[in-house]
Amino acid sequence: MKKIFFKFITLIVLIILIALIGLVGLFIYEEFFEESSEPLTYKVDKIFTEEPDQEINIETEQIKTNISELVPIATKTDNNTNKLENESSIFFYNQLNNNQKIIYDGLKQNKQYLKQGNYVISYGDVFKELLSQENGADILGDDYQAAIEAFTHDYVDLFYLDVNKMYLNIETSTKLWKTTYNVYISAAKDSNYLSEEFQSTGQIEKAIMEIDQQKNNILNNLKGTDYQNIIYIHDYLVNNIEYDSTYEKKGSYSIYGALVEKQCVCEGYAKAFKYLANSAGYECELMQGMATNSSGESENHAWNCIKINDNWYEVDVTWDDPIIIGGNGKVGNDIKYRYFLKGRNSIGKDHVLEYQFSENGKQFYYPQISAVDY
Repeated sequence: MKKIFFKFITLIVLIILIALIGLVGLFIYEEFFEESSEPLTYKVDKIFTEEPDQEINIETEQIKTNISELVPIATKTDNNTNKLENESSIFFYNQLNNNQKIIYDGLKQNKQYLKQGNYVISYGDVFKELLSQENGADILGDDYQAAIEAFTHDYVDLFYLDVNKMYLNIETSTKLWKTTYNVYISAAKDSNYLSEEFQSTGQIEKAIMEIDQQKNNILNNLKGTDYQNIIYIHDYLVNNIEYDSTYEKKGSYSIYGALVEKQCVCEGYAKAFKYLANSAGYECELMQGMATNSSGESENHAWNCIKINDNWYEVDVTWDDPIIIGGNGKVGNDIKYRYFLKGRNSIGKDHVLEYQFSENGKQFYYPQISAVDY
């Protein structure tokens, strides 16, 4: 009887030892025999495209009129509460799905660190449910494109970023039956995602100070009604910016080119108008599409819409500041306000909206624009 009991105990011990050896083997295998693949990388398609020459008006004799000659400047009213001051609208963010919002939120929460140019934004395995599905990685790549498009349309102060140099990376690791994912945004190896004009944090901080100084000087002059304040911003840009027909000036596509260098293309005009209007407390968004110029040629173009008295109207600051050939080189009021606070019925004749910001990109929508002019 004792021999049988002893054999039984011995068998149990052996089973336990074998099980322990197996568990140790599994642990060693998981630690040293993990299967990992090269990370998949996704980069955004170009969002804005270079536009052809700005609309040209020839042989005009009108004189540029100061805003004070058009409307009297009233004392500041209680309606001018800067509830959005120093903030951007999140109009496009609100159109994203949950995964797109997660990517956008990561960018927004780490916005201050993006000035480093190589800061890595990590999402860990938050997208594991999506990535475990067939074509999940490609779907996430499309979500990344949509998030970047919304982020850059909402935050026009990111003049120092080149989002075409930012990559979404998806790392996949398999340990036996368990697959894990690591998702992060980074620059390409041995590179950064800063624009060519701003390659250091010092340069960026200096540029931000210069932009802030210009912005504050403008905002300090907004002491009228909503209409007077909006037209003041419009006129400041028209009177102080020269259109960059070379497309090569520093920051030509950004608020830096518009407000500091005072030379930019339509994208710079539109971003500057949104930036100043948002800072002053007004809802204002970027719009883009195809516009037909005075020569009958269609071109890629960017402009704005802004909300006043609970209605949305469109504003094209660029085409209110055309290149003048001949005459005395001045812009008259018939040209200067031709695209100011316009409704769809009128501006829609030569400004056709596009709802995809990149080829095969997400379909976005714009605010409901008034049919008639202000």
